[in-house]
Amino acid sequence: MDPLSLNSRHLRAMVAIVATGRISSAARAVNLTQPAVTQGLAKLEAQIGLTLFDRRADGMMPTDAAHILAPRAEAALRRIGRGHSTGAQIRAFLAVADAGSYATAAGATGLSEASLHRAVGDLSVGIGQRLVERRGRGIALTARGLAVARNFRLALVELRSGIAELAALHGREVGRIVIGAMPLSRARLLPQAIGLFHARHPQVDLTIVEGSHAELVGPLRDGEIDLMVGALRAEAPDGIAQRPLFEDRPIIIGRAGHPLAARGGTVDARDLASYPWIVPAPGTPLYALWASMFAAAGVAAPHVPIECGSVIMVRQILVGSDFLTLLSTDQVRVELEAGWLAAIGPVPGDVGRTIGISTRDDWRPTALQRRFIETLAEQE
Repeated sequence: MDPLSLNSRHLRAMVAIVATGRISSAARAVNLTQPAVTQGLAKLEAQIGLTLFDRRADGMMPTDAAHILAPRAEAALRRIGRGHSTGAQIRAFLAVADAGSYATAAGATGLSEASLHRAVGDLSVGIGQRLVERRGRGIALTARGLAVARNFRLALVELRSGIAELAALHGREVGRIVIGAMPLSRARLLPQAIGLFHARHPQVDLTIVEGSHAELVGPLRDGEIDLMVGALRAEAPDGIAQRPLFEDRPIIIGRAGHPLAARGGTVDARDLASYPWIVPAPGTPLYALWASMFAAAGVAAPHVPIECGSVIMVRQILVGSDFLTLLSTDQVRVELEAGWLAAIGPVPGDVGRTIGISTRDDWRPTALQRRFIETLAEQE
């Protein structure tokens, strides 16, 4: 079911009935007539295929379906705001926001550019602020437009979650979980969890979006991904909640035959500083561990000639050079077993990073999303 097919006024009326227990009170709260509320409620029930209320002499009693849908709808409506934004306007605005131009959005949606211009213009008038502005041949969102787009996306997340939870009342497990995968999670943690979860819930679609923390945190905040798995930050970013899973202790990796490989793991910080390093950019947990390794030993950290966060590229550079890096053994297990790379030794000092799950701090997972998180936790 398309969440934008649900009429916002009907949803407001449903939420008001849950709160007041009576159609008459709900009608006053949403500024509709009682017949309009009754008709809207009937249409909403027909759309979801479930009864939302038991009609009794002493009022309207919410069913399980209403208890599921009402909080999701209320959260979505808060995001949408009090204006009368229609589903068509929201769809058009998000299409233009994603495409960056009316022409591209028209090609993606099948709507005419004129229709998109009209819908976005009407939405701007209803909100009372300009949402897009021209930039060369394309368009860009204004500051207000960016905020509205994020709120609309998060509203759709709530409605999709509500629809998925309602499907469970029909005895169907449906939905889609979008997972942001940071580098370390791709080696073992996520593949194992995804395989196990799919075997248990084959009807649920899983989408994996790969990237660094910096690349994924924006889509996480916007509701484009549901959760992010990988190295946690020392302080959670604004609006983000972090849940630790386990501690990872990287080791020093070099090529097979590296001059330090024959030391049997007895290397100190001065030895390590005499070789070139390839590490991720400053600001990442792995870079912080690398810098702390030298700081703890009182040795100046060497210049880093290559900054790179791609494990695939790092592995290839190591094979043909005397560069060193820090990686989890999970990330290079195949190369170590094949003899292409060598474990130079453990990181001097008590150095580790926390691997875990990042979500929006106001995220309310569905039952299936909670089960996926539980499956992740089972892997350690």
